[in-house]
Amino acid sequence: MVGKDYEAEGIAKDGAKMVAAVSCAKVPKITVIIGGSYGAGNYGMCGRAYSPRFLYMWPNARISVMGGEQAATVLATVARDQRAREGKQFSSAEEAALKEPIIKRFEEEGNPYYSSARLWDDGIIDPVDTRLVLGLSISAALNAPIQRTDFGIFRM
Repeated sequence: MVGKDYEAEGIAKDGAKMVAAVSCAKVPKITVIIGGSYGAGNYGMCGRAYSPRFLYMWPNARISVMGGEQAATVLATVARDQRAREGKQFSSAEEAALKEPIIKRFEEEGNPYYSSARLWDDGIIDPVDTRLVLGLSISAALNAPIQRTDFGIFRM
């Protein structure tokens, strides 16, 4: 969902439809993050901001605004451009020194154990137990009253 190829194909419009559908749906939403969940993709796939009934993570999952390497590269580019405006050089050693702690922090804070410790999700599940956990979650969700769904107009 990121990049100029997707933007040229109108992904923003399609993504807006997806976000509208997810945010307006009154069905029980259950999210299992099995890999990386970054930025707008997290919203589009019913991340915590869309109040899923349950949100679980696999042990290998990652959640963040963006990947650590991408964040470090963006910040290094900003620093390099700032140095260029000042007429100074930005060495590769300085770039590496800037990027290393950023990548380390994103790796640490994107870890599922970090997010579970802060109650950002409903727990880490063993991939083998996914079907069982989803079944129990659906069973629990069936006890809530069913709400009426009100969608806006979807333009095709």
